Amino acid sequence: MAGFRLVEWDARGLAFERRANAPEMQTFLGGVEPDEATVARHERISQGIRDGTTSMFLILVEEQPDPVGSVGFWEKQWRGEPVFELGWKVLPGFQGRGLAGGAVTEALSRAAATGRRRWGHAYPRIDNTGSNAVCRRTGFELLGEVDFEYPKGNPIRCNDWRFDLSAHPDAGSLDAGWADAGPAGPGQLAAGCAGPGQFGAGSPDSGSTSRRA
Repeated sequence: MAGFRLVEWDARGLAFERRANAPEMQTFLGGVEPDEATVARHERISQGIRDGTTSMFLILVEEQPDPVGSVGFWEKQWRGEPVFELGWKVLPGFQGRGLAGGAVTEALSRAAATGRRRWGHAYPRIDNTGSNAVCRRTGFELLGEVDFEYPKGNPIRCNDWRFDLSAHPDAGSLDAGWADAGPAGPGQLAAGCAGPGQFGAGSPDSGSTSRRA
């Protein structure tokens, strides 16, 4: 099992986003984006952290000094109700080690610990088998399919997965120490689909459309 830890998003996030802005990571998100879009998203994430509406983390592994993934949650309105949306991604060279599932599990615990929202949602594209597998494995409930545009003008169909944060057994535990990633599933990456106010990533194996775009 791979060990990992989560650290708060910082200046390394921009370098990570640039590494992740590659064809194999952007398959479900309309392809490689201009660098100014990557910079703008990093700035929005940083502002959301300062505002207290976003919690975003970098995934570190012991043998690698640079971040190999990201995971986080942020506030949004979904069908008239305030919820958290979750998103994550892991670089291709570090997929298949259980990092996505482990990081999402930890992010769910941290989201539950805030006590601010009952529901956490993720919106992977319906053909994103890796991210849908992560949702299933980490305890989300599939509600059905929904339509988004991401990027604007590019229609995509996503699954709406929901997690009951109020029932999370580890709620209240915010320890960001080294953790076991757990058993690996098929290629994992990001989750979350493209709707307004999200961050962003996607790959053939497991992408997300976490956007904040």
